[in-house]
Amino acid sequence: MTSIASITLEVDDTTAAEQFYTTAFGLGSRLRLRTSEAPTTGFRGFTLALTVSQPADVASLVDGAIAAGATSLKPVSKSLWGYGGVVQAPDGTIWKVATSAKKDSGPATGTIDERVLLLGVADVKASKRFYVEQGLTVAKSFGGKYAEFTADGPDQFKLALYKRAGLAKDLGVADDGSGSHRLALTGSATAFTDPDGFTWEASSLTSAQS
Repeated sequence: MTSIASITLEVDDTTAAEQFYTTAFGLGSRLRLRTSEAPTTGFRGFTLALTVSQPADVASLVDGAIAAGATSLKPVSKSLWGYGGVVQAPDGTIWKVATSAKKDSGPATGTIDERVLLLGVADVKASKRFYVEQGLTVAKSFGGKYAEFTADGPDQFKLALYKRAGLAKDLGVADDGSGSHRLALTGSATAFTDPDGFTWEASSLTSAQS
């Protein structure tokens, strides 16, 4: 395994979720969706992050997501590191949209520069070692606080690790939660579950079911 091949969100209503992701972020073809009634409460332990080039694009994407049915968790605002906002999709998935730029260089373009799946983990160093053993290559690492792995292409989601409590705080939610993550990943020839309970399904199985 060298990177994430696909992401599957488990939702109550696949038709509604597909419409939301196509309308809000233009990601209809980049996410797999399937119906699930697995119980889940509170923070599911992950977020999907979209990085854009300027504040106008952050505002455009966040406003579009809210108009499509998302709930605002953190309003769009400036910070020391840039500009960003957090929303929760109707299916419960949390999305962060951000840029390191603090000023616009022009009108919003709607272009997404980078897509990242951030997993909230108990031990970043231990989880990083686990994923390196699965074949991923570390692109960035900041001790026990954060780790990011390379992706095979610019349009794919990168995998990154962050302390669960820190990720929840950054997203503006409580870090407690239980039940299913409502998330499945592919990229490996064999299925496995990571130290924090995130499930990876065999790529061959997912292809057969597609």
